[in-house]
Parts: sequence; structure tokens; C-alpha cells
Amino acid sequence: MRTAPPPAAPPTRETAGALAQPYGYRRHEAVEPDWRRFPAWRQVTPAEWRDPQWQRAHCVKGVRQLREVAGTGLDDAFYEDLAADQRQFATMPILLTPHVLNTIAPLSAPDTTAWYADPVRRYMLPVASDRHPRWPSHPLASRDSLHEAEMWVVEGLTHRYPTKVLAELVTTCPQYCGHCTRMDLVGTSTPQIDKYRFVLRPADRLDRMIAYLRATPTVRDVVVSGGDVANVPWPRLRSFVDRLLDLDNIRDIRLASKGLVGLPQHWLAPDVLDGMAQLAAKASARGVGLAMHTHANNVQQITPLVAEASRALLAAGLRDVRNQGVLLHGVNHTPEALLDLCFALLDSAQIMPYYFYLCDIVPGAEHWRLPLAEAQRLQHAVMGYLPGFATPRLVCDVPYVGKRWVHQADAYDRERGISDWSKNYLTSVEHDDPEALRRTHHYYDPLHTLPDAGQAYWARWRPEEAR
Repeated sequence: MRTAPPPAAPPTRETAGALAQPYGYRRHEAVEPDWRRFPAWRQVTPAEWRDPQWQRAHCVKGVRQLREVAGTGLDDAFYEDLAADQRQFATMPILLTPHVLNTIAPLSAPDTTAWYADPVRRYMLPVASDRHPRWPSHPLASRDSLHEAEMWVVEGLTHRYPTKVLAELVTTCPQYCGHCTRMDLVGTSTPQIDKYRFVLRPADRLDRMIAYLRATPTVRDVVVSGGDVANVPWPRLRSFVDRLLDLDNIRDIRLASKGLVGLPQHWLAPDVLDGMAQLAAKASARGVGLAMHTHANNVQQITPLVAEASRALLAAGLRDVRNQGVLLHGVNHTPEALLDLCFALLDSAQIMPYYFYLCDIVPGAEHWRLPLAEAQRLQHAVMGYLPGFATPRLVCDVPYVGKRWVHQADAYDRERGISDWSKNYLTSVEHDDPEALRRTHHYYDPLHTLPDAGQAYWARWRPEEAR
């Protein structure tokens, strides 16, 4: 007769070392950095800091304003590095809320060395010396790398997946990220990129979106984005979501706002929370899932205000708040950085880790991008630590294919950094293409991560050779 083994003895100080894990969990206690370490904000009160209008009015929009805020803590070489990036490489203008700036090097006064090394600075405030000296852009980089505008069924409404659409309501954000996948549309123009502009008036565009969704019952899921919905005038956003809730076919609505992380004060405003509660009540009564998706890439961004805003939205009735981050070198490219962020999201803010995307192949992004193989290793490394329901999926958003888990590549030429991907549905531009479901699509690793032979291949490559 089989007997149960004796219970294992609890670890002692002598045996604990043998139980050490590759990653050691530690509870993240969110701390609001002291904004008074910035010379320009030494007299700013907590009430002012919590005021969304104060935050918007004091955004940093250029080198001159950053000098006014940070003072002499950052040396002239850093400011020139930043100005050079705007002149030569930047696809996004500088726009940072005080809240975002306050998460850069949060434990010290402004200091050039700390700022260069800081993970939040690396993607929110890129400088010229960050860019790869040989390949700042991949030869196949595109300003609309996912072809979203090509799939517009109405201006700003992308019908890419069979049952889901993306509604871009606005072309601005509270703050701009250097790696933005919609850098062709979002923000003001830079010396490198002349931005596209919507032609239709906002009211007309939104009316046409609603009309398309009413006439297309196969769509059940709407991502309301931009830009950032935190920049949509609240009455307009509330009205649009309310109209979506009147459509019988719409069963899921996701509001996309990095503003929850970059401007949590907006989502804590009483009129916004009251309105969200009313929308959530209507959604619940109709059996519709209403959620928010945000975008944090490093643990430093999970502050008490972010946690307070997330919990307030959940208390108002949102079904979920989820995080969609981007894998970025120097920001979150280690298992420790990803797991620290995921546990902070869960423990402090009740935000669900959801996706981490490989950075899209947009201009100027090579120094941020990771090769597919590294993303595969990261997915393996984070498994088993988080609850299964909160273990993020690492995905590659393949042009004309969509999101695929990083292990779903059909083939992978690591020497040339070319992965092959297939698909199982048609986008809105492929219904008349009999070969669409048999065609192979490609994703490309950053060139500086390839072996010498792979780099030599791309050095000889010409556009007519595009696969």
C-alpha cells in the first residue's frame, strides 16, 4: 500500500540559500517621488500636483522648458544631445507631463549621469547618443508599420481583425513616447516627419464610425484610442462610449489611455469618475465589458497616484484595467525588470499585466528594438512566477497578420533576422485576395543584433529585394 511521503521540513537559514530562485519576489511599495527636487517645482503644493489642469499647463515641450525645470543639475552636453535628437532623429515632439518627469531618476536631484541611465528617460526623452550610430532605422522601417490607415473603413476607424476595430478619436496625447507606433498621425510634426492630419470634423468622423458599426454586426469589440482618450474632451468621449453601448452588437469596449500612467490626475477628476461610473453601470446592465488599457514599461512608473487612479476606476465599475507595454532595450529587457513591473502593477495598482509587444519597425527605433529570440527567452524566463491569469503574453505585431505570441513564428532565420508568420483571417483590405491566407509575412530583427554574416547581408540589401 502506497503511503504519503513525510512532509518536507521548512527551510532554515542554513538551507534557504539552496532554495534561491533566479528571480526573488519582493512586494513593491509605491512611492510618489518628491517633485520638489526639481528647482522649478520647489514651491508646488500637493493640491497643485493633483490638479490635472496644473499638470497640463506645466508640461515640458522643449529643451528650454526642461532647463527651466531641471536647472543646472543637467549639464549643457545633455541639453545639446536632446536638441540634436529633435533636429536629426525624433519622430515625436517633446511633450512630458510633470508627473512623467517626476518618475525619471526619482531618488535624486536632476543629475546628468542618472538621467542618461534612467529607463523612463530612455523611452520618454530620447537623445541623439541613444540612437544606433550605424542603423538608427531598419531599412524596412515604415511610418505606419502596421498599415492601419490602409485599413480605415472610415477615417480613423481601422478594421483589421474580423470581430474588432480600432477607433482613433484624437491625434494627441498628454505625453509622447519616442517609439510610438502611430508616429505618422500622433503629435505635431518634427523635422523628420510631417504628420498626417484628419480631414473630417470630429463630430462627422464619430457619426460615421457609429454608422459603420451599426451596419457591421460582425464587429463586437471596439478599442477606443488615438492618440490618447485622456485628451478627448470628456463630454465627447462620454457621448461616444454611450453611443457604443446602444449598439446591440458591441460586447466589449476598451479605452486606451497611457494617461492613466502619465497623467493619473485626469482620471481622478470628480466629473470624469462620476461619468465613468455611469457608463460602467450602463455597460453592466447590458452585459458589456468596459475596461481600460494603459501603457507602463518600467516599475518606476507605478506611483501612488497611478495606483489610486486605477483603483478608483475599478471602484467606479470598470471590469478591468490592463497594461499593454512594449519591450524596449534599456527599459525592461531583463526578466527582473519585467517581473518587477508586473508585480508592481498587480500589488500596488490592481492593473492586470496583459501584453508586452515587440517594438514596431518605425523609423528611429533600432536602439529600442529586441530580436525575436530575446523576446522568446524573456517569455520563458517570466513563466511560473506570476499567477497564470496575470502572466503577460509577449507578442509580435506582424504587419497584415496582427498579434502573434513570440513562439508562433513558422520559421526564423536568425542569421538575417527574418521570421516568417502565417495568418488565419482576412483583414478589411484582403477580402478579394484569394492568396491572402496562404501568403507568408515577415518580421525583422534589429540589424545590430545580427551576426556578422547577417549584418553583411543587410549592408548589401537593396529595396527591390524586399521579401
